[in-house]
Amino acid sequence: MPKEDRSPVIADAPVQESGRQAVAAVERAAEVLMLFTETTSMTLGVTEIAEALGMSKAAVHRILASFRVRGLIELDGTTRRYSLGVGAMRLGLAYLDRLDIRRIAAPELVTLSRRTNETATLSTRAGWTRIYVEQVTPPREVIMSVTLGAPYPLHTGGSSKAFLAFLAEEEIESYLSSGPLESPTGRTVSDVAKLRKELAAIRECGWSQSFAERMSGAASVAAPVLDHRGRPAAVISVCGPLERFRTEVDTCVEALLESTARLSAQMGWTTPERG
Repeated sequence: MPKEDRSPVIADAPVQESGRQAVAAVERAAEVLMLFTETTSMTLGVTEIAEALGMSKAAVHRILASFRVRGLIELDGTTRRYSLGVGAMRLGLAYLDRLDIRRIAAPELVTLSRRTNETATLSTRAGWTRIYVEQVTPPREVIMSVTLGAPYPLHTGGSSKAFLAFLAEEEIESYLSSGPLESPTGRTVSDVAKLRKELAAIRECGWSQSFAERMSGAASVAAPVLDHRGRPAAVISVCGPLERFRTEVDTCVEALLESTARLSAQMGWTTPERG
């Protein structure tokens, strides 16, 4: 008769426990690194980190030492405080280099068009012009449709002014002083002083509007998608026939700003807190 196998059974509990400990260690390390991105201070001390995360100082020291070896964290030898290092910058730049605004915005355009039942568009900038690169139209009989690839001046129409208003001041002044501003339909603001006031108002509220400004019988609201520096990476708009759109503005603006806020967050922008 075959002998009964009496070899001891090796339990896998220690292996599982070891795995859980490793995951917990990684999570704690990630929390330490992310704390540097969430604080308003440029530097942090060991005690601050330990108290903020409920960790021991010894554990924080070990994590920071590991990050220093890889250049993710730097130590000021005088103050003994820590800050993000070159390695962290490289990680951020690698992420930003891989961002594709058209790919990221595609599902948001669909959501925005369905929510407003109007056309949602995406524009990018090319020098002193703005170009439609994507649009999603609603399933209704009368709609607004745009021409993809056609360039428009940065002072003409809602999407264009949403770009211009959020450029750096020196860029805005360079554009305004580059030559006389044309008014294709006669409804575009071409007076520089008036345009400056309009751009300031757009920056203040966060969105622009256009009623038959660029195209007769059409209206739109537009807002920028901001990158990690707060610069306009793209502009999203909701547009429709003028008469119908007049009653939809508030609803469209609300949906638009929610969409651009989500996209801006994906592009690395963090909305500053207002004091």
